[in-house]
Amino acid sequence: MLNWLEDKLIGPLGKIAQNIYLQSIRDAFVIFALPVIITGALFLIIANPPADLEWGIVQAWANAIEPIQGQIMFPFHLTFGLVALLVAFGVGYSLAQRRDMDAVMAGILSMLAFMMTAFPVQDITEVPFGEALAYLGGEGLFVSIIIGIVVTELMRFFVNKGLTIKMPPGVPPYVLRTFTALVPFLVILPATWIIQWIVWANFEVTLPQAVMALFEPLVAASNTYPAALGMILIMMVLWSMGIHGMNVVSSVAYPFWLSQMDRNVEAQAAGETGGGIVTEPFFHMFTHIGGSGVTLGLAVFMLFAISTQIKQVGKTAIVPALFNINEPIIFGLPIVLNPLMMIPFILAPAVIVTSNFILFTTGVLDPVVIQPPFTMPIFFGGFIATGGQFLAGLVQILNVIVAALIYWPFFKAYDKQLANEEKAAEQGESAES
Repeated sequence: MLNWLEDKLIGPLGKIAQNIYLQSIRDAFVIFALPVIITGALFLIIANPPADLEWGIVQAWANAIEPIQGQIMFPFHLTFGLVALLVAFGVGYSLAQRRDMDAVMAGILSMLAFMMTAFPVQDITEVPFGEALAYLGGEGLFVSIIIGIVVTELMRFFVNKGLTIKMPPGVPPYVLRTFTALVPFLVILPATWIIQWIVWANFEVTLPQAVMALFEPLVAASNTYPAALGMILIMMVLWSMGIHGMNVVSSVAYPFWLSQMDRNVEAQAAGETGGGIVTEPFFHMFTHIGGSGVTLGLAVFMLFAISTQIKQVGKTAIVPALFNINEPIIFGLPIVLNPLMMIPFILAPAVIVTSNFILFTTGVLDPVVIQPPFTMPIFFGGFIATGGQFLAGLVQILNVIVAALIYWPFFKAYDKQLANEEKAAEQGESAES
């Protein structure tokens, strides 16, 4: 079975994970967009207290911010509303770094080209900026990624073919950078403007609007139970073979996850309930509790193991596990290439994803509107991700308990196996002495 997984699944997925474009997309989200998203989410929390809690302090908080809610939401709308712009820069910058190009110039050119596609080709002074934020934000993600890649590769083509302005020796580096990038700027930006003008003149939509319409079926398909289950199974199988499953899946799925969360945010701002379920926090906050595999309960079990080896690893792993970091468990227990522990490691997240999907679909849990850092401890992660739903934090705790029950028989069998091996090794050493 392990040989089949390695030949048929791990190899191809490992190659996907090493794809230069997918790595650049992942870096654009994690390095450039995520800090902005988290910062903007803080203002969303402040502006939308958990009013369903009948606590005096919460009600006072809600009453205090009500007159100025619009002003408090201003930084949130501006940060979330520019996510695609940041991703365009990030994709261009990250890809250019991997191509040994001028990363800053590639990022700036990608960002400007994307911005040119987000506005209708008309008198721009008459276009309300607030209307364009939707396409500079979540709904423009697919175009921002495409433009970041295409613009950077075109810029590389110009440079490699020598289609740049040559400067004499001794010119300062900053001047050389400017003139090297000038021809790509003069060609790519007008070409983008012409394409956008043609699209607008014929269909009266911007490029992000047109592309979003094309991607709508994929976005919808990514928000289904089969998609969620497939994603978590791929993550866990890859981790079982020693490959970072979340990185592989997120490099492909992140734009879909963020689009779903962006829709939830828009629905909340309109006083409605969003339907986006399969988002990044759906996995990180509700499934990867203690780390990939819902291993927080397992980390606690390890502290009371009979096996000296497991107990020692447990002492090392427990603190990182509280912050959803479990590499000490995955590689120290180990779970990697351990047929006995691989079973609950894959089974527990599949069960949790199934139950969580039902809870979100039926409206028991509020939609995810905030993406906390993945290191957010249990209860607080779910509470914050849903915009302050107390029940979401309790569901996280329940998820850990359910996963712990799944791990328990496998853990006991493995603990007993190692303890017997340690005892036999000690007896062998005593006999030799």
